[in-house]
Amino acid sequence: MSSRLWITATPPASHGELHVGHLAGPYVAADVLSRYLRADGRSVLFVTGTSDHNSSVELRALRDGRKPQEVAEGYRQAICADLLRAGVEFDLITDPRSSAGYRRWVQDLFSRLRADGVIAARTRLMPYCEPCERWLYGAHATGDCPHCGQPCRAGVCHACARPNDSGELLSPRCSLCGTAAVLRRCRRLYLPLEPFRDRLADHWRSSGLPPRVAALCEGLAEDGLPDIAVCHPAEWGLPVPGDDFGGHRIDVCFEDVAMHLYGCWPDHRAAPEETVHFCGAGHVFCQAVLLPVLVLAQGVKLRHSFRVNETLRFEEGGPAGRRPALWALDLLTEFGSDTLRRHVLQCRPTDGAAPFRHSDLERTRQWLDSTWNDWLGRLFTAVREESAGLVPDAASGGAGWDILHDRLIRTAGELREAYDPRSFDPRRAVALLDEVVRSADDFGHANGYRWHGPVGPDRRGPAIVAQLRVAGALAAWARPVMPEGADRLASALGLPAGRAVGPEALTAPAAGTRLSPPSGPVFGF
Repeated sequence: MSSRLWITATPPASHGELHVGHLAGPYVAADVLSRYLRADGRSVLFVTGTSDHNSSVELRALRDGRKPQEVAEGYRQAICADLLRAGVEFDLITDPRSSAGYRRWVQDLFSRLRADGVIAARTRLMPYCEPCERWLYGAHATGDCPHCGQPCRAGVCHACARPNDSGELLSPRCSLCGTAAVLRRCRRLYLPLEPFRDRLADHWRSSGLPPRVAALCEGLAEDGLPDIAVCHPAEWGLPVPGDDFGGHRIDVCFEDVAMHLYGCWPDHRAAPEETVHFCGAGHVFCQAVLLPVLVLAQGVKLRHSFRVNETLRFEEGGPAGRRPALWALDLLTEFGSDTLRRHVLQCRPTDGAAPFRHSDLERTRQWLDSTWNDWLGRLFTAVREESAGLVPDAASGGAGWDILHDRLIRTAGELREAYDPRSFDPRRAVALLDEVVRSADDFGHANGYRWHGPVGPDRRGPAIVAQLRVAGALAAWARPVMPEGADRLASALGLPAGRAVGPEALTAPAAGTRLSPPSGPVFGF
C-alpha cells in the first residue's frame, strides 16, 4: 500500500512530567510501529501534541500560584525532551500555543461544524463553586461517575471510559478548595452524537475494535448516544469563535482530537487512507467516538484501528532506603532508553492493569547484560582473536547452522507479523528477539568447544561468520524496540542502520571488514 499511514498517540497533558506509565502506554509502542513501517519503505505520519489547554494545567497553576502558560510551557519542554531521550521520534508534536496557524485552524473547524448544525446550543445544569466563584468542568470538578460509580473528574471517567456531562457527576466537589458544588443552569455548545448513529455503527463495524473499545461503543449506542459539551465558561483555553459565547473556551477533548486532524491534513486535501490510534483505556472515547465524528462530519471516511493499553500499576520494589523512581527522566538516566523501552513493551498492559516494579526493571537490565551483551561481547572477542578484528573470509557454517538458519528465516516472518499494524504485538516481538539471541548463543557455545582442539581457521571462520549474520539481522530486527543499541550494533558491524525487518537482514559484513565494537555494552548501559 503506497498511501501514507497516519499514526497518532494521545497528547499528554502538560501539567506534569512524563512517568513510566506514559511510556508503557501509547508512546513507545506507537514509535515501534512507526520505525518498523519506515524501515519497510512505508510512508508514515506519526503525530501528537501537548494538551496545554487541559483544565489540569490551569488547576496545577492555581495550586502553585503560577500562570497556566508558565506551567504548560515548562512541562511541554520537559515532555518533549523525555520523549526524545526515550527514542520516540514524532514527525510533529503540535504546540497548541505557538504552532503556526493552529489556533485559527481549530476555531475555523469549530465554526464550520456549528454552521453545519453539527454543534448546537443547549442549557444544562453545571457544577459551580461559590467560594472560588468558578464554573467546574474537567479537572476542576471531582465526584463519582454516574455510570460506574467510581471516583472521577468531569468530562470522561478514566475507570469506565464513558463520558459524563459535568452536571451528571454524583456528589460533585471543587478540586481546588474541596467545597461541595452547587448546580446552576448554564448555556453551552454541544455536539449531539445521535445524528451520527448509523455512520458511527458502520465505522465501528469496519474498524475491528478491541473488546474493551467495542464494549464501550456498544454500551453508548444501547443507552442512546449522548450530547457532548464542546465548550465551557472558563479563562484558560482557546476562545470559542463568535460573539454569542464570549468567555467560553473550547473543550480540551474536542481540541485534542482536532489537534490530530491539524497534524495530519490541515489543508483537507491529503487525508490518509489508513490510521492507527494509540491511547490509554481512559482516553478511548475521544479516539474511538469523537475523532471519527469530526472526520465523518467533514465527509471523509478513513480506516481506523486502535491499540489500547490499560493502566500500569506502580508497586514498591525500588532500591532500599528510597522510594522507587517513576518519572521517565529518572528511569532513563538510570537505565537508558534500550532497557526502559524493552521493559515497558514486555510488561505493556493490554488486557488488564499490570504491575511496575523497579526491581523488575533492574532484572531486565541484567538480562540484557547476561544474554544479549554477553553473546555479542564473546563474538567480537572471537573476531579479534581469530582474525585480528576483521570479518573472516569464509562462508557461514558450523554444527547446526542449517537448522538455525531455517529457524531464523521463520522467525523473521513471525517478527514481521508481530510488528504489523493489523497484528501488532510488541510483547511477542520482544520474546522472538530473545529467542534469536538464545539460539545464536547456544550455537556459539556448541561450536566454540571445537576451537580448543587441533582445529584450523577453516573450521572457526564459518561459525563466526554465521554468528555475524545473526548479529546483522539483530541490528535490523531489534531496532523498532531498542533503536539506540541496534544502531550501535549496526555501526560496530559496518552495516547501515534502519534496514527492513526481514530475512534479507540476515547478512554478515563483507569479508575483511574491520569491526568497531563499542567500549561498553551494545544494548543498554
